[in-house]
Amino acid sequence: MHIIFYTKEICPLCDDAEALLSSFEVDYPHTLEKRDIHSREEWLAEYQLQTPVIEINGEQMNCEEISFNTIEAFLKKHSERN
Repeated sequence: MHIIFYTKEICPLCDDAEALLSSFEVDYPHTLEKRDIHSREEWLAEYQLQTPVIEINGEQMNCEEISFNTIEAFLKKHSERN
């Protein structure tokens, strides 16, 4: 499974979300493509107030939705599609 992870420097929420994703690597193998929102203006405009954002197969969850349980459910949902 391929995950796109929108992040930025000095972002404790991003660090926590990335650690949670890492903790699920064994049960839900994935590749993580990290995208710094400051590297493209369109990403900055879209995600500035929402980082971190996790995207799988075009579906996204933002910082307000991210927790251990929601990440696990999101990964499970998308692993069943493959």
